[in-house]
Amino acid sequence: MVTISLCMIVRNEEAVLERCLHSVCNVVDEIILVDTGSEDRTKEIARSYTDRIYDFAWSDDFAAARNFSFSKATMDYCMWMDADDVLLEADTKALLELKETLDPSVQVVMLPYHIAFDAQGKPTFSYYRERLIRNGQGMRWEGAVHEVITPVQPIAYGKAAVTHQKIGPGDPDRNLRIYEKQLALGKILSPREQFYYGRELYAHGKFQEAAEIFQNFLDGGRGWIENSIDACRQLAYCQYALGNEKDALRSLLRSLELDAPRAEVCCDIGKHFLDRGQYQQAIFWYETAAGRTRDDQSGAFVQPDCYDYIPYLQLCVCYDRLGEFDIANQYNDMAWRCKPESEACRNNHIYFIKIR
Repeated sequence: MVTISLCMIVRNEEAVLERCLHSVCNVVDEIILVDTGSEDRTKEIARSYTDRIYDFAWSDDFAAARNFSFSKATMDYCMWMDADDVLLEADTKALLELKETLDPSVQVVMLPYHIAFDAQGKPTFSYYRERLIRNGQGMRWEGAVHEVITPVQPIAYGKAAVTHQKIGPGDPDRNLRIYEKQLALGKILSPREQFYYGRELYAHGKFQEAAEIFQNFLDGGRGWIENSIDACRQLAYCQYALGNEKDALRSLLRSLELDAPRAEVCCDIGKHFLDRGQYQQAIFWYETAAGRTRDDQSGAFVQPDCYDYIPYLQLCVCYDRLGEFDIANQYNDMAWRCKPESEACRNNHIYFIKIR
């Protein structure tokens, strides 16, 4: 059985740290906690789970802090989690099984990361991250923000998901502040950093600046394909916000030059036409979305609902607007089977009963 060092960087995490450590303490073999300047009970809480607590002067560089935490690990693999992450019970069992069966020649284990959820707790936004890194093999974190390790083969994929359960807004300006500090010092952003800088600008409502960054990123042609496809979507959202609807549609269609259409893009294009009453065009794109195969291991940001629930529900709307009520009702039933607790589907069901 392989062994795991949990390596964390924390600061003022008293509200969430115990929840995180309690969820994972029985499956990892040691806990490394690097504190970057807590002024609350973070260290006190941590001492109930580990004596491997280290101070690290914060330098606006997440990669530096993570590399320091990994340098303290003594087990076969380093595993990282943020303080507002947890392992749910089923995922704890899955990680234990992984420890028992993992080939020690594997350098990196990719695990699902669930970020957003519907009212029933079902993930609506997730992607795979490099979660277990073979210790002592020279792999290092890169990037002051949205840090990443470039995986080395052989790579394995596991089922044990890490679930993000954020409490409160934290410091919503931190990432943008770090990027802008780097730029002020003359740093040239890598393509990946450009992509995430654009996302931060968009999140802060700086749509024109974000659009320019995404445009430059795409025109540069050096980005990872999944980031490039998502950049087309992000650029479109900026253009919608700026009132440039035709350009927004062109940006979404640009993603088709990169690879076969993702269901997420198809839903965006379908919404463009639905919002403008062009129902036949919307139907085409929602049907295309529903026919796409989901690839959770692509590394892309995956929105599972775009592969069934959303297109079915929107097809229901389109056919209803066209007066094809039986077909609309069939699509509502299909969406309802995807999400039995859906209030929208329940209301649609009542509506179709009334108009019969």
